[in-house]
Amino acid sequence: MTQKLQLDIPLILPEVTDASDACVTRLTSELSALLGIEQAHIVIPDAGSPPLLCIHYDPDTVSLTRIREITQAAGATITDRFGHLHWEVDGISNQRRARTVSDRLRTLPGVVEAEASVSGQLRVEFDRELISKQHISGALFEMGVTPRHSVPNTRASPGIDDDHSAHGHKHNNGDRGAHDHAHGAFLGPNTELIFALACGGLLVVGFVIEKFVSGAPTWLPTALYVTAYFFGGFFTLREAIDNLKLRKFEIDTLMLVAAAGAAALGAFAEGALLLFLFSLGHALEHYAMGRAKRAIEALAELVPKTATVRRSDSGTSEVPVEDLKVGEIVVIKPDERIPADGFIIKGSTAVNQAPVTGESMPVDKAAVRDSATARANPDRLDAANRVFAGTINGSGLIEIEVTRLSSETTLAKVVKMVSEAETQKSPTQRFTDRFERVFVPVVLALAVLLLFAWVVVDEPFRDSFYRAMAVLVAASPCALAIATPSAVLSGIARAARGGVLIKGGAPLELLGSLNAIAFDKTGTLTIGEPRIREIVPASDVTRQELMAVAVAVESLSDHPLAQAIARDGSEHVGDQAIPQAESLKSLTGRGVSAFIGEDEIFIGKAEMFGTDRIAPLSQEMTQAIEQLRAAGQTSMVVLRGEQFLGAIGLMDTPRPAAKAALDRLRQIGIKRMIMISGDHQRVAKAVASQVGIEEAWGDLMPEGKVEAIKKLRAETKVAMVGDGVNDAPAMASATVGIAMGAAGSDVALETADVALMADDLAHLPFAVGLSRHTRSIIRQNVFVSLGVVVLLVPATILGLGIGPAVAMHEGSTLLVVVNALRLLAYRDPLTNVA
Repeated sequence: MTQKLQLDIPLILPEVTDASDACVTRLTSELSALLGIEQAHIVIPDAGSPPLLCIHYDPDTVSLTRIREITQAAGATITDRFGHLHWEVDGISNQRRARTVSDRLRTLPGVVEAEASVSGQLRVEFDRELISKQHISGALFEMGVTPRHSVPNTRASPGIDDDHSAHGHKHNNGDRGAHDHAHGAFLGPNTELIFALACGGLLVVGFVIEKFVSGAPTWLPTALYVTAYFFGGFFTLREAIDNLKLRKFEIDTLMLVAAAGAAALGAFAEGALLLFLFSLGHALEHYAMGRAKRAIEALAELVPKTATVRRSDSGTSEVPVEDLKVGEIVVIKPDERIPADGFIIKGSTAVNQAPVTGESMPVDKAAVRDSATARANPDRLDAANRVFAGTINGSGLIEIEVTRLSSETTLAKVVKMVSEAETQKSPTQRFTDRFERVFVPVVLALAVLLLFAWVVVDEPFRDSFYRAMAVLVAASPCALAIATPSAVLSGIARAARGGVLIKGGAPLELLGSLNAIAFDKTGTLTIGEPRIREIVPASDVTRQELMAVAVAVESLSDHPLAQAIARDGSEHVGDQAIPQAESLKSLTGRGVSAFIGEDEIFIGKAEMFGTDRIAPLSQEMTQAIEQLRAAGQTSMVVLRGEQFLGAIGLMDTPRPAAKAALDRLRQIGIKRMIMISGDHQRVAKAVASQVGIEEAWGDLMPEGKVEAIKKLRAETKVAMVGDGVNDAPAMASATVGIAMGAAGSDVALETADVALMADDLAHLPFAVGLSRHTRSIIRQNVFVSLGVVVLLVPATILGLGIGPAVAMHEGSTLLVVVNALRLLAYRDPLTNVA
């Protein structure tokens, strides 16, 4: 008989956090091939837990102990052999450069995968037996790319000097300094623009001398043009050489061929003009893309460099934020930025959380009542007691206790995720990449054919060659390459500034294509703090007895309904002693069970009773449930042993902003909105009607929510909005998963495609509106990019010169980048999200 074993992936592969990593595939393939193991696959559990390795094995062939030993050994072997790098680098200033760097690294023996982004993020998976980190770093150095910061997620194998490990930051600074020393200020951040302007200046001087200075030497204009070639072609040549090493012909190579062709024909001025316009367009493109990158980098600069720490034995002292430890007390003066995530232990204030959550108004904050309890469960603290690094203190002096290291704060994670998001390509970007791979060879073939036009048409070879070069310039998909990445980068940066984390181009574009959105009820459309509305004790039970048992059991649970009963129920206990409950067991989606003495207690929905050997509802309890549900209340029945003690009715309060947010979603094109809930259908319908939703699907267990989303997704593109914890499986099944109130919640940040940092539905219309605007910008950019090519190719074939072709070509490139940068200023006029 086949048995199953489930193990946490991070325990087997410590460096791997993503279930889609190639090392996970290697592990499952290796295990599946072993005798006695029928199947090894990955399972994504509920509640955003780490991915699990599920192994189906025959216990008659191989023992459980042996399975564990084999799995641990296989994981250790893979971890020792394959390393993972995540570096932040300098020297990648445009999308073509990022692609070239990625392709060059993939050609290195031992590099399994490499992905570079224009935002300076570099990810590499490599085989330690074939290549070391030093070789990878050296290859980057040769390409003019230098690590400025490394995030160590690899452990060095014996014999390999880990120059970018835990102390890599110092090495990186040293490497960067060495690089700068080797080249001096020659290759500074503005060098490309300076070279382009130098090229233009030399071109103008040479042209003036050639046309208007009659007594000048004949060789002087040519010398100036040749010098202009050097300055205009310096960076283009470097890029072209990298591409030729990869046997790739891209825009840079085509431009050099065209410039060389012009020189061969004696048209030095025209070739210099081509290089000037191309290099100037490149430099301005880098500058424009740099603006979007700086919008992301600005997030990281929100946290102050130092913090004032209170130490009981020596008063206060200034320490670097990186040196803060969990549990230390930090003093924050009025109007100062908060240096770390934590909870307030002294004082009260109003905090401007806009840098993290995008909230337009300051949020009132107060000290916790019990520091020990807060310290034990910091993630369950009320929002009024928590503060985040990078936010701004108001007029009150406060003291906070640090709950996270500087590298683990909410803002640090947001910056990291936003920086990495640009590597996740959107559907349009994947299409344009595929298009370019086909289009560039076709252009080269057309240019070769045009070289021989003189054979068919009665014209000199010079004219045919010139026409072929002009077509090469006109058909180069330069603007197309930057059209989508520039919009994606700008859109993601703008969303982050508005308190919305979008994890890549795919979620950004898909969010704007939605036709339907499904909402979880509790904590999403409602405040998430149910209150007891009605108590219906059984005929032979007092109100105090019922509530004493309910409070005893529900105090052990962290479910929102249980917390409401434990909190509000204490007011209805009176003089009745609250008994000691133990052995709490959660019956997912139905209720809980526990023991008080010898009696087993069941508290849950009516549907729980009459199943799994639990007594069916009595006639009295059935009537009580009907009464509570008719009033739109969520009902909980309490059973002690064989005796029903009564029913409790609870009701959550709809969010004040929910109705307005949903109305705004309808205005921007969301045609269908559905509320899904585990509550009874009538309760779900009552809450839905209060917020303006016509469709309400109740009585759904967690697996029922997943099936509901799959059913919707089969009909249309649908998003699932939830809290990122209990709704993780349903969010994973949707086209886009959206988490509410993700600030401070690791699970919500990790499980969702889109995370609304503030606990405010008003940010959802902003996110959808921004995404739709981004899709519109992307379509405009693609249309302009392809339109210019369609216009210029026949025009150059019919005689349009290289100069005008380059001017229009580079003009279209700048146009699409400037158009994309408009996203940085996006603002939804009907919401309060600036």
